[in-house]
Amino acid sequence: MSVLIRGARVLTMRPDPDAHGPVRAARGKALGELGVIPRADVLFEGETIARIEERIEGVRGATEIDARGRVLMPGFVDCHTHACWAGDRLDEWEMQRAGSSYLDILKAGGGIMSTVRAVRGASEDELATTLGERLGRMLRAGTTSVEVKSGYGLSTLDELKMLRAIMSPKVERPHVVPTALIAHAIDPEQPDFVERTINETLPALHEAFPGVTIDAYCEQGAWSLDACARLFAKAKSLGHPCRVHADQFNSLGMIPLAIEQGFRSVDHLEAAAPEELLALARSETFGVMLPCSGFHTDGRYADGRAFLDAGGMLAIATNCNPGSAPTFSTPFAIALAVRELGLTAQEAIGACTRNAAALLGLTDRGALAPGLRADAVLLRHTDERALAHEFGDDPVDVVIRAGVVVKGYHPPHDPEGQRI
Repeated sequence: MSVLIRGARVLTMRPDPDAHGPVRAARGKALGELGVIPRADVLFEGETIARIEERIEGVRGATEIDARGRVLMPGFVDCHTHACWAGDRLDEWEMQRAGSSYLDILKAGGGIMSTVRAVRGASEDELATTLGERLGRMLRAGTTSVEVKSGYGLSTLDELKMLRAIMSPKVERPHVVPTALIAHAIDPEQPDFVERTINETLPALHEAFPGVTIDAYCEQGAWSLDACARLFAKAKSLGHPCRVHADQFNSLGMIPLAIEQGFRSVDHLEAAAPEELLALARSETFGVMLPCSGFHTDGRYADGRAFLDAGGMLAIATNCNPGSAPTFSTPFAIALAVRELGLTAQEAIGACTRNAAALLGLTDRGALAPGLRADAVLLRHTDERALAHEFGDDPVDVVIRAGVVVKGYHPPHDPEGQRI
């Protein structure tokens, strides 16, 4: 199958037009260099980008889409989500509106633990089905690759159940990268929960999903710095990459440990001390910022401007989850990142394409160039800055995932192709 986009404003994400090879992260202000081609045709053949040229002729049988100057850019990569869950947290949201804090609800057995109870009561098939529905919404919003965490099981059997559900295709969906968030909270009803997680759950996850990234939530009322250090030490000894939620509400000293041990990322960072944020920016560990959480919880945001000015590798993501970020929209995260993290529109776009892809090890996407995976979105805008300027609407006209148009066009039975 071939798809030919004509007359698009193309964001290649490659400032050097002669660059080839895998997609790599951009550091600091270079994140905003989008490699714009003001007008070009782009040919997708099979699952791959075949050609990007001023004018492409001689292609027969392709689905042709007339961009009319609209922006064609890489599909969004959402590198931090908790999209697999059961139940809802609407009652707790009303409690927050009445003045209860997120940590107060967590300490009272709500928050994460309320979702844990719902997940334990759901079947693997139920989890896979509802996840598939959510991933379908993400795909239609332009997300073509997504990371999905476990973490609402908090027992060996339920964490394995979640990971199997995450990797069980149910509907048309983005490409999924799983993460085992086995240290998401402390279950007060399980004696020696930390020890059981480290010595029972982690080895079982290693056997069933070797090499899967291990994650933890280092926060007051959740996992302590010492408990996280022990978990990560064992995970690294078994060959697992590590990521960590840290400095969302309190700075507990996780950033220096993450830098020292070469974690892939530290995520949240709203409460990071300035000197530790600077150290993270100078390291080889990504900072992942989640502005949708600040919007929905307490109005606090990480300092994206300072992090980029110090040369950091920044990604932004939705943090899609039932409690602190009930959203499926990367465009909304982009709009918030510009308003609240201090990013330019161009930097926010780079943070959820090339950098998010590099963080997840997806070096064949996050940019548009011949030989890369054919994941792209065609916006309804002719200026990419409008993606951040507008909010609350759907800015994506067409979604192409692995060379297949999954939104915006339904091909008839015509071997000669059609124009849209």
